[in-house]
Amino acid sequence: MTPFKTQAHIHSLDGAIDEITVLDIKEDGRQTIYIVDYRGVKCSAIFNPFNCTYYADDVYGRINE
Repeated sequence: MTPFKTQAHIHSLDGAIDEITVLDIKEDGRQTIYIVDYRGVKCSAIFNPFNCTYYADDVYGRINE
């Protein structure tokens, strides 16, 4: 997948919108999780298809490698 930049609601900003980079998509049959980069923090995000908005969880969804 080619990474791309988009806007998302950010957990640590109490839902305010900022730019993220979507790096990868993980699907497990029940849900789709996006791996994103927000200001150097790799974390998980979800996409809401009803309002076409990403929600990045840079508080509890941090991915440590």
